[in-house]
Amino acid sequence: MIKYPTKKGDYARPSVGVKNRGMALEKLIDESNAHYLREGHAVIHKKPTPVQIVRVDYPAREKAKIVEAYYKIPSTTDYNGVYRGVYIDFDVKETRNKTAFPINNVHAHQIDHLKAVDAQGGVAFLLIRFVHHGTVHLLPYQALKTFVARAETGRKSIAYDELKQEGIAIDVGYRPAVDYLRAVDALLKGRP
Repeated sequence: MIKYPTKKGDYARPSVGVKNRGMALEKLIDESNAHYLREGHAVIHKKPTPVQIVRVDYPAREKAKIVEAYYKIPSTTDYNGVYRGVYIDFDVKETRNKTAFPINNVHAHQIDHLKAVDAQGGVAFLLIRFVHHGTVHLLPYQALKTFVARAETGRKSIAYDELKQEGIAIDVGYRPAVDYLRAVDALLKGRP
């Protein structure tokens, strides 16, 4: 059993029902990253979540089982690496909502991290999958920060139509499963 920090506020655990949100998309991203690595296109990996192991049961040496652990600190984002000499950092999100992506699905510490990456010249973004539509979009940090600012006083979500306009549609196929580097190429075109 892994327990989340109990501190209220920016780093509090999300509401019930979001435990495995994004896991299906993460598997596709993992497959894509393995493809990119094999082909020599990019080196991008999933970041491990820092965990403090508290108790392990040892019924037999080869059957050791972690039964209690805690997250040490809130994790930043899901993935990072290098593509064409540029640092890339992103998080993967999924929603079953048909019309909008709730901003509160992105934690404050993740937004802060993406902001810091962007400030250092890295490519920071979210990959958002709308399960109902079967689509995946790359939302650059610069667009995300606009929606986050709006959420402070107004709408607390990104409409699907807004995501289609501000994000970059990503092909979902076979090899790679989610070809998000094409969308990253589009982001890099606008850079000096």
